Amino acid sequence: MSRRRVVITGWGHASPLPPTLDRFWETLSAGTDAVRPYETGFPISVAAPALFNGDIDDFSEVDPSQKKAVKKSLKVMSREIQMALAASSRALANAAICFGQFEPSRIGVSFGSDHILTTPDECLDGIKACLTESYEPRIAFDFTRWAKDGMSKMSPLWQLKYLPNMPASHIAILNGFQGPSNSMTLREASIGAVVGESLAIIESGRTDIMLVGTTGSRLHPIKMAQALQQEELAPDHCRPFDRNRKGTVLGEGAGALVLEEREHAVKRGATIYAEIVTASYRARFDRSGTDRRREVIGQVLREVLRKGGRKPEQIGHINAHGLGGRCSDAIEAKAIIDVFDDRFEPVPVCAVKGFFGNLGAGAGAVELIASVLALHKRKLFPTPHHETSGADCPIRVAIAGEPSGTSFVKIAVNSQGQASALLAIAAE
Repeated sequence: MSRRRVVITGWGHASPLPPTLDRFWETLSAGTDAVRPYETGFPISVAAPALFNGDIDDFSEVDPSQKKAVKKSLKVMSREIQMALAASSRALANAAICFGQFEPSRIGVSFGSDHILTTPDECLDGIKACLTESYEPRIAFDFTRWAKDGMSKMSPLWQLKYLPNMPASHIAILNGFQGPSNSMTLREASIGAVVGESLAIIESGRTDIMLVGTTGSRLHPIKMAQALQQEELAPDHCRPFDRNRKGTVLGEGAGALVLEEREHAVKRGATIYAEIVTASYRARFDRSGTDRRREVIGQVLREVLRKGGRKPEQIGHINAHGLGGRCSDAIEAKAIIDVFDDRFEPVPVCAVKGFFGNLGAGAGAVELIASVLALHKRKLFPTPHHETSGADCPIRVAIAGEPSGTSFVKIAVNSQGQASALLAIAAE
């Protein structure tokens, strides 16, 4: 029995970039970023918020019969969950998959996310109820009163807005999908894990279609505060692999793709954008504090080449994580060289974060969409603000308009030592 092949037949996103195919590709091709200064007094830049207001009009791709259910559920969805649902609805519409069209047990969902944090305003009334003046001369929070006085002031459904399994849950419930459903909380490394799991599910015959994606926000006030203390943040632009890079910028977004068994897609006349060959995920932690990201990135790159039966010379381009940090980019560049240095010519490397910085987990799916379209268009887009690669980043960053090749590898990695990669090829 031949292996069941898996193709991409739809995509959608809610990010700082335009949502339609033509405008999305035009923005990529022009190298136009969505970055702006944060606000007076903060020496950082951020990406513009996702082109998504969180109201029912942002779910225009949803079947009209489902809109009432969406509107009712919005109040128990955080912004990350809302963006995931919007991106998924757009992906299903792009794939021409209508509500109730297929046997529901043959469609599943796998979605990745960051840790989704509550917003301070959700707890404000509860906190106020626990303030005490007994510690004169200042007002203090009395935690012993929280269970009785604080929790009672909070909405009984508030936690549903922030559970990381809720993107997949809402997508499955809204669309009536009854196939395998899972959630991956791997932050920026999520995309390769959700694609790899879904690939295995379709190949095994358990489903014909899997809706996959990632969602995240670094514009959350608590996450921004953490980033200001712990991360390299650029004062102007994200410049992946550039010698003048100073850090990343913070953004938000979600992306989703429809993975489908190839014969199933062909029979219904679906547009096939690309084929997923394989994916890999690895993690490496060291109690001594040694940074193992170079090692783990190299592992996933070698694994997808091995499982995909490809040599480095057969890869058209790499879609890098490309965070824009001085340390992180140097680590990733060296890992790429470790695996691809034997090529006769350097492999072209794209870094989509130059357009919008770090969207958290959401970046992986949106970046994957960019390379899928590049493969479909047969040409590459530039990396904004990259002029000359740093001496510590000895890779060749792609030039606008050069051939995309017929295959690419997408890399995703987080600061905790988790990395993933996937291999895709052009549609036949």
